Amino acid sequence: MSVNARAARPLAISMPVVACLLASCATGRDAPPPELRPADGGRVIATLRAAGVQVYQCKRDQGGQLVWTFRAPEAALYDAYGRPAGKHYAGPTWEASDGSKVTGKVLRQAANAREADSIPLLLLQATSSGGPGLLSTARYVQRLNTQGGVALPQACSQEGIENRMPYRADYVFID
Repeated sequence: MSVNARAARPLAISMPVVACLLASCATGRDAPPPELRPADGGRVIATLRAAGVQVYQCKRDQGGQLVWTFRAPEAALYDAYGRPAGKHYAGPTWEASDGSKVTGKVLRQAANAREADSIPLLLLQATSSGGPGLLSTARYVQRLNTQGGVALPQACSQEGIENRMPYRADYVFID
């Protein structure tokens, strides 16, 4: 076998493995539950993967007890190829790399049946948008395929401290 033939062989074996892995990733995503689909339908304009943290702060509840209270998400957004595509932050707001952005409010939520210890799946309605580009026509945002992000199960003990819980999710933008 020539040197070039030996060098090509690992690539020939690797390509089917890569294709299989990509296919399993694509099929590993669940369709949204019916209650998280917009009533008026719509067309998917983008799906971005978030990787970051859900930030919780130790605050007193109405009864005076210290509890972890959700403050904000902080996440990077990635396209289907893993390339940076924007950021997700308080509002909640999603801002694409092209400067377009959308802010939303929660309409409905559902437990993640596949990952019980994860933040809930959501349907949000866009309340404002800014800048021309990818997200400028989004009317709804779905948060799907969540992993992690829930507050610590143990009570907090010092008012004002923060806890940053790693999470991942897919955000689907619908016009």
